[in-house]
Amino acid sequence: MRSRVLLLMASFSLAVVTLGTFLVASPGDSVAQACSPSYPNVCIPPPPPDLDCEEIAWSSIEVLPPDPHAFDTDGDGVGCENNGMPPAPT
Repeated sequence: MRSRVLLLMASFSLAVVTLGTFLVASPGDSVAQACSPSYPNVCIPPPPPDLDCEEIAWSSIEVLPPDPHAFDTDGDGVGCENNGMPPAPT
């Protein structure tokens, strides 16, 4: 049963990523393996492709170096502060 749920989660994640929305995943989830460690509170895949803040579903996301998508332009550890989306989960 667990493998079916993970497969469903992975399939859903791929569909959602195609639309430019990214899932929140726990570090133990198989979906989390496709998430960049630079964004620990949300699941954003590493490049390629290079994403812009307007292409993600969250604002004010925590950013750790190296910030492969350059979301944290002012270097304060918070990215996409003004993209008009709801705040990222903490």
